[in-house]
Parts: sequence; C-alpha cells; structure tokens
Amino acid sequence: MTESHRGAARTEAIMRTTLELGQEIGYAKLSMEAIAARAGAGKHTIYRRWASKGALLLDSLLSLHESSLDYPDTGDIVADLRTQIYAAVDLLGSPPFGPLYQALIGEAQSDPQVAQALNERFIAPQAEKTVARLKAAQDQGQLSPAFDLSLAMTILSGPLYFQFLITQEPLTHEYVDRVLHALFTGLGKAS
Repeated sequence: MTESHRGAARTEAIMRTTLELGQEIGYAKLSMEAIAARAGAGKHTIYRRWASKGALLLDSLLSLHESSLDYPDTGDIVADLRTQIYAAVDLLGSPPFGPLYQALIGEAQSDPQVAQALNERFIAPQAEKTVARLKAAQDQGQLSPAFDLSLAMTILSGPLYFQFLITQEPLTHEYVDRVLHALFTGLGKAS
C-alpha cells in the first residue's frame, strides 16, 4: 500500500470513528483524545489535519453524503425540490447525521472557525444548488420572471431549520409538502 493510500485509509478510519463515537457518547463528550485512541491514531496526527473536534466532525459528516443532496432536473421544479428536500429531511432525521449536525450547528454559535467552515463547505454550497435549480426552472418558464430566487431559498430552508433546531419537532415529508405549497402559492408558480 502506498503512503497516499495509507493516509487516505487513516483519514477514513478517523472520520468513521468520529461518527461512531459521536453517536455513542454525544458531541459534548466527544474528544480528540478519545477519537485518536479508538481509531488507533496519534493525537498529533489528528491535530495536524483538524484544528478542533468541530472541524473533524464537519469533515466526517460531509464525507457521508457528499452527493446525496444534489438536485434532480426532471423539468418539474416542485417535484425536484420535493425529492431533494425529502432526502435532506430523511438525512436530518436519522443518526448519525441528524443529531451530530444539530450539535455542530450549536458548536458554530461559539466557534467562529466552525461557523465559517460549516457555511463555506455545506450551507452556502447547498444554497447555491437550490438557487441554481430555481434559476433553471425560471429560465424554462416554470417560474415567474419576478420570482425572487434568493428569497425562495430562504423561505424553503427557514422553516426546516426552525423545526429542526428551535422546536425540535420531527421533520416529515408532509411538513415539506406544506412548505412547498405555501412557497409556490405565495410567490406565484407559473402555470
């Protein structure tokens, strides 16, 4: 095995261990030392790659579902949004992603580096994908030319984050359908 393959295997083992341990003991009790011990890696090896457990957790979570939140383009914007948001809701509703992502968002409130990384590597790219899919629908005449794409993205994600983080009620497909109906009724889906 080459050095690069060993390094990749070590990185994968560390990230898998982070998710397993995080799911078992929770984010608050998770430590770089515990991850190193379980993964059979040196603590310095981990700290060379990740400055904090928040950064390590973000990489670990992103490695799980890098492409599973890409938008389909069937020509029906509402169906495509529904498909993608259902996938996101299913991901957020299941361990290890949901509980650990919730903890990571909490960590981002007090750690500016985690907040910046979370925004740059996950939130902003997902928002860009959403706006791009809405723009394609607008260009195809499925949405009114006056449809505010950036606001639509905010309206789509706001209720999901509110329910996931604030009220902590389960995110369901039925709730997604209600959000989509409210958005497209309120902002005027082209017929």
